[in-house]
Amino acid sequence: MEAEEFRIELTGYAYRMLGSGSEAEDAVQETLLRAWRQADRFDAGRGSLRNWLYRIATNVCLDMLRSAQRRARAVDLGPAVQAATPLGAPLPECAWVRPIADARVLPDRDDPAEQAVRRESVRLAFVAALQRLSPRQRAVLILRDVLGWHADEVAGLLDTSVASVTSALQRARATLRRDAPVAPLDPDAAALLDRYCRAFERYDVAAMVALLHEDATMSMPPFAWWLRGRDEIARALRHGDGSCRGARMVPVAANGTTAYRQERPTGPGGAYEPFALMLFETAGGRITEITTFLEPATGR
Repeated sequence: MEAEEFRIELTGYAYRMLGSGSEAEDAVQETLLRAWRQADRFDAGRGSLRNWLYRIATNVCLDMLRSAQRRARAVDLGPAVQAATPLGAPLPECAWVRPIADARVLPDRDDPAEQAVRRESVRLAFVAALQRLSPRQRAVLILRDVLGWHADEVAGLLDTSVASVTSALQRARATLRRDAPVAPLDPDAAALLDRYCRAFERYDVAAMVALLHEDATMSMPPFAWWLRGRDEIARALRHGDGSCRGARMVPVAANGTTAYRQERPTGPGGAYEPFALMLFETAGGRITEITTFLEPATGR
């Protein structure tokens, strides 16, 4: 079987379902192992290899989600705090929707419109929104709205009726619109973020703050601590411990956008070492959200 060629797109599917790159890779590994063990059951006359693998992957993800807590962002875990509030104790990895490198979840596509949909659907905010849905609603919405499957194909995969799939999709869409709307990707984000990162490297707080939306949020997983509002973020930046000074910002492709790896000169002889991964949301020419994963994360 040529199942291995589907690894990247299956990882993308599992990541949207599970909210974690490491769990997604575990799910895909289990999927391919089950496919190898059950190879004699595959019947090309009943459907494609791709669809069969997605059926296995869906079952693996649903099994993994039965006992798992919902992954989230800091803004989903409690109210905002003031800048002077201590960070508190870190939460375990399983509490967070985690970032992931594009190369692990976005296969090359010739259709720019299809690729744009795929990129939007791995944004951190969208993946976090998906976690609000029940596991089956999540699967239906991803298969129908992201991957473009027909209702009858999804019904066959989930061993249910087309009416049930249609109902689940309607409920999932309504939940996202009501409880977790995600703004479209800002087409001017790249230039805005480059300006912010150059200001960050100079540690020019005034220049950074000028690029923020008045209701912007800032969070730093693994801590539940988060801020809302340009003024609070400005206070935090001005009264930090100074450890960000001298850092450099290296662009990386993660979660369908340009993220930035923050590196600090803490290695031998002042060599730069990874410190954090920063992801941003923007709208209307301003930064609306900054999420800084404090571990040296590159997309696990």
